[in-house]
Amino acid sequence: MKDKHLGIRIDNELHYKLHYVAKCEGRSGNGQILYVLRRYIEQFEQQNGEIELPPED
Repeated sequence: MKDKHLGIRIDNELHYKLHYVAKCEGRSGNGQILYVLRRYIEQFEQQNGEIELPPED
């Protein structure tokens, strides 16, 4: 599956805090977003079962 691009809009405060935390944890802003999303999905799947991917065309 090809990597996808996702554009999001966030306010200045959230943007600053995201990059602050990312820097403290040795990640880029993008890397921090991916880390947080992966953790959230992992927790969701632990509670609700694995999310199956659709077959690739």
